[in-house]
Amino acid sequence: MREGDSLNFSHSQRVWMVDELANNPPMNISDPAFHLTALLALPEDEVQLWRLDLESLGAGEERWQELLSRDERARAARFLVARVRQQFVTTRALLRMLLGGYLGVDPVRLAFRQLAKNKPILAPPHAENGISFNVAHSARVALLAFSRRPEIGVDVEQVRRDVDVEAIARRFFSPHEQEQLAAVTADDKFEAFFRCWTRKEAYIKAKGEGLWLPLDQFDVCVAAGADNVLLATRPDGSEAARWSLREVAAGPGYVAALCVAGPAFRLRDWSRLAF
Repeated sequence: MREGDSLNFSHSQRVWMVDELANNPPMNISDPAFHLTALLALPEDEVQLWRLDLESLGAGEERWQELLSRDERARAARFLVARVRQQFVTTRALLRMLLGGYLGVDPVRLAFRQLAKNKPILAPPHAENGISFNVAHSARVALLAFSRRPEIGVDVEQVRRDVDVEAIARRFFSPHEQEQLAAVTADDKFEAFFRCWTRKEAYIKAKGEGLWLPLDQFDVCVAAGADNVLLATRPDGSEAARWSLREVAAGPGYVAALCVAGPAFRLRDWSRLAF
């Protein structure tokens, strides 16, 4: 597809292909030859979560580079470690491809800008289409979340056992979160720690606060499987009711969380299909 081209389908083709993709989304992407053949549907009440296997997709780096802007290619060239460069290129290219599928435009035409606190959003003219997104990656997994709600955040972490979870929790977690972590068995402590971390990160990313929001000013639940894990916010206790924060699937050895402003949302994600 040339720069400046749009995805053009007849009305009958568009309806059929959008319905087909909506019912069978290829949302776990591991094939370097992956491409979209139709527009993507994003209902108002739905959040869609895509999973990227960065290690497998890295083999297509040359192809992914073609989707990037000049500035993105220059940024990629500054990475000295090949694996890190491939992860950046792959994630950015697939973000562009999927946004292009939602918006019906050539991915290379998309431009981005950052809010005051470094949260990336689409730049005009495509910002007016109402598509919000957020991206997270850890090790070989990246998660890309899309919504028509303006405030959305996602985070993913590989569960590792080479970190001092107690020391980090004392520094960053709230007293209530530290109490929850202390009550977890030794076998489950590392996974509980990373569950807590991803939930906190997803919340501050959705708010667009980044490092400006102290991590001990709100409480999340560290238990697995809870429906809405944002327990309390300070100093405004009513803030917690504004958000839906939940655990999402990221694959074996990973934990992840998704946060969206507003009432409970319908999630369509990669885990509905087998690897």
